[in-house]
Amino acid sequence: MVQARNMNSQKFLLFSSAVLSLLLVPLLSQGQTAAETGGNKPVVDQPEPFKRFKFLFEPDAYYTDVELIIALTQAPVPHVGEKTEAEFYQTLLSGAAVLPRFVLFEASVNPMPELGVYLKKNERDFYNNAQLAGSFNWVKALTSGFEEPYAVSMLAGNVVSFDVPGNKDIKGNGYSGYLFSAGNYHIKDNSLVHDRWEEVEWKVKGDRKSPVKKLSWSFRIGAKLHGNPDITDIFYLSFRRSRLDYLPTDSSLMNNSGFEYTVDLDRRTLHSIRHYFFVDKKWPLESQKMAYALALGFVWESKEKYSGVLATSKEDNFQFILRPNIEF
Repeated sequence: MVQARNMNSQKFLLFSSAVLSLLLVPLLSQGQTAAETGGNKPVVDQPEPFKRFKFLFEPDAYYTDVELIIALTQAPVPHVGEKTEAEFYQTLLSGAAVLPRFVLFEASVNPMPELGVYLKKNERDFYNNAQLAGSFNWVKALTSGFEEPYAVSMLAGNVVSFDVPGNKDIKGNGYSGYLFSAGNYHIKDNSLVHDRWEEVEWKVKGDRKSPVKKLSWSFRIGAKLHGNPDITDIFYLSFRRSRLDYLPTDSSLMNNSGFEYTVDLDRRTLHSIRHYFFVDKKWPLESQKMAYALALGFVWESKEKYSGVLATSKEDNFQFILRPNIEF
């Protein structure tokens, strides 16, 4: 049995690496325009003065987090704000798996999913009246997609800064390395289920803002183990990419758009038991440096995802996603 699980893990990692390579190739070919840096000439890395600790706060209607970054060495956070996209991927990836130079602690909450739990528990009439047709409930459509109300995490790896010395309009951070997360609750159908879960993943994540563009991305490969025996343990593969263009130079469909796709595989059989996908469109307000956004998508769950008392249906579950938001 142990040998079979190891073989499944090896197959999953090989498959994940192949897909990751295919998706990264077109991204690495993209450069950075002169307009994004205000027409300045590229400069050699100019690290910021050494800081042992750094705090970050990122508010969002669906995922809000506070981070503490601790430097493990005297090496400062390198600036890569004027590098091409290929170059800052290379900077993030180099050395992260061998010798992590930073540790990041994060506490996160998912406000909208928690609101869905609250409405179902405390405003049941309102929640039931949100059932419009068939299985479509607009409260579930607004709050689905996140499987936990909150989490605590630790990342060990590399951190880079997209800030450009002398230009306060270009900023952001990138991360790569191993992420360990944990929590004690799981969300199923807008209800909380007690579950001491643990998660380990390898990821590359970043957010870069300039006067004309905001670029965000996340690539993750990992495993999630549940303390509740009625929830299936998984391997997963996830990709997210988002662009906000205040001053687009062409009419490409990639402008002011984004997507996220996650597939969960049963840890024992490697059969897919969950697909999570959405695409979004943004309508920017350049003067306010913000944008209205609307995401449409779905969550498909196999009946094999839950067992025991949590197996409330003998059929696969399909849920639409309707997610309005505001991006800054």
